Amino acid sequence: MRFSSSEGEQRYDALVRVARRTVVGLDFDGTLSPIVDDPARAHIHPDAPAVLTELAEEVAAIAVITGRPARQALDLGGLEEVGDALDAAGKELFVFGQYGNERWSSSRRRIVGARPPRGLATFERDLPRALRSAGASDAYVEDKGLAVAVHTRRLEDPEAAFDRLLPPLRELAERHGLVLEPGRSVIEVRSAGSHKGLVVNRLAAVLDAEGFVFAGDDLGDIEAFEAVEELGRRGLATLRVCSASDEQSALMALSDVVVRGPAGVLDLLRRLTDDARALR
Repeated sequence: MRFSSSEGEQRYDALVRVARRTVVGLDFDGTLSPIVDDPARAHIHPDAPAVLTELAEEVAAIAVITGRPARQALDLGGLEEVGDALDAAGKELFVFGQYGNERWSSSRRRIVGARPPRGLATFERDLPRALRSAGASDAYVEDKGLAVAVHTRRLEDPEAAFDRLLPPLRELAERHGLVLEPGRSVIEVRSAGSHKGLVVNRLAAVLDAEGFVFAGDDLGDIEAFEAVEELGRRGLATLRVCSASDEQSALMALSDVVVRGPAGVLDLLRRLTDDARALR
């Protein structure tokens, strides 16, 4: 774990002091689970359920905020069982899927979602032609229901394929009234007007938070980092945590703390749990 500056360390200390009124927001892929070639095998780090259950005793709530469909995150993370444990402790687990378009909580136990955006069906119809023109016909296309993700990780040269695909997919998305979100060897196309920053703001307001932590690893987390920074300007104790990797470093300059992958995130959460407990 590395603080980006003395200010980052001060922010952590301030957060510990208001831990009982703090919301902890966590991305899924690259933050709670390792990045793998097959998205369907991105299981949560084996230590995560126990760490989250311990942490819940010291904070106001925990939220997983992901671009994945909520059902996938629940299944791959075993998060319904984590929700059971949090319920027993009188706390709540939230899961926001597809950048906030889907919502689940351990108290309500059902996924509430939006309808697929206009233009997505026609985008999918035109997608194979765009893939062929970029020499990436074998890219793995993941239909998320409310979005489409094109993965290049399995291709022979993932970075080159990603670079070739980005311009035509951006043009195709714009033609159909959609937005494009680049990530780690993945290009996601979804509706405009939804992002993780909106979820951060909503949670902080609904839960009357005095502190907010967000941990992420990729470009899709930038809006969440910006929202957390704005909460800090409004007087909340805040901490932005980058789950760093060799593939992506865009969040490092925006972070208060840099850790190494999911194991590093969990180490930080353990420390937060211990430090908050010591102040009780």
